[in-house]
Amino acid sequence: MNVKLSQAEKIRVLNGEDVYSIMQRILKRENKIDRNKEHFWTIGLNAGNQLLYVELISLGTSRMALAEPMQVFRVAILKGAVRLILVHNHPSGTLKPTDADKTVTDRLLQVGKIIDIEVIDHLIITEESYYSFAGNGVLEELKRSTQYVPDYQLKAQLRKEVEVTVKQERDKEIARQMKAKGFTNEQIAEITGLSVKSIEKLKVSNE
Repeated sequence: MNVKLSQAEKIRVLNGEDVYSIMQRILKRENKIDRNKEHFWTIGLNAGNQLLYVELISLGTSRMALAEPMQVFRVAILKGAVRLILVHNHPSGTLKPTDADKTVTDRLLQVGKIIDIEVIDHLIITEESYYSFAGNGVLEELKRSTQYVPDYQLKAQLRKEVEVTVKQERDKEIARQMKAKGFTNEQIAEITGLSVKSIEKLKVSNE
């Protein structure tokens, strides 16, 4: 789910403090019930470290939120991000990274290397403060890890999955534009290769 940002929040990110100033406000926008659950966000940056988007990847339980690589990087690819910052909250109030936090970061670092989107930090946040993996040397330590370095076959499979995901999203956008211009679902299906059923579910702005 894309998080709407004000113009003032679309800043050039220089450090963890810049990120936290935005994410603290986003966390406090949540109702009290959701603030007691872990959220996992990604922040996409362009080559000039300009903030492109903040995306909520998952809303989990009080102790865990999932972060699957394809979900994390799909939006980055579609929106042209070249760098990513990972962010999640700890409802418990502790800022110490868990082994699970390090494992997720390690895995996403390796996937980012394959598809040339650099993960430059991972922040753990609470309503009062934050912990930066980059600022505390943890990110550099994980970059040296080989636990999640995939073999050639897995790399090829991942690239193929990314290409398929991007193509599907582009085909859906073409289909939406064609629907808005009055093409029938059958005509759209013939051109895009999407099924009529999936086209019927697509919404366009003028509907």
